[in-house]
Amino acid sequence: MVSVPAPRTVDELFACLAVGDRAFDGETVNLLAHGLQCAALLAAVEPSDLELQVAGLVHDVGTIVAPGEPSRHAWIGADVVRSLLGDRVATLVGGHDQAKRYLVTTDAAYRERLSPRSIATLRGQGGLLDPTERAAFEERAEFDALLSLRRADDGAKEHGRAVPPLEHWRDAVRELASAHAR
Repeated sequence: MVSVPAPRTVDELFACLAVGDRAFDGETVNLLAHGLQCAALLAAVEPSDLELQVAGLVHDVGTIVAPGEPSRHAWIGADVVRSLLGDRVATLVGGHDQAKRYLVTTDAAYRERLSPRSIATLRGQGGLLDPTERAAFEERAEFDALLSLRRADDGAKEHGRAVPPLEHWRDAVRELASAHAR
């Protein structure tokens, strides 16, 4: 697995994401294809939520900057994007693993839809939520968005799926970074 420094600008973020073209984390597609698929799926189901779409694009950036940390990659990714893309995108990135835990806890059939790698990392990410964790997750302001992101994450592992290229997202990411900088 390749490791790159944490990005500080949109151009550095795109260079970091591009490294994902040669980075794998045990799934059937590389990290760039996975992020592009996730963003495209979210654009289809939540066309007016640009922050959610961009969160889908960057949700596994923590794996690129800190390979070998599957139990912490969501929080690492949140830290990486917070100063550039804002708190909401960072919150979504940081919560996508807990959303997996929530869905596995509340939907017995959901676990069956997970990839073998996602099942393997579930234990290191905390496994099932206890009742207190579940209630707290359900109270999160971004509850619905986190579930949408997680479902897109799980669906974004199709080899050869046609999606817009990375460059398609540059203006949207610049817009978010600019809005956050104000």
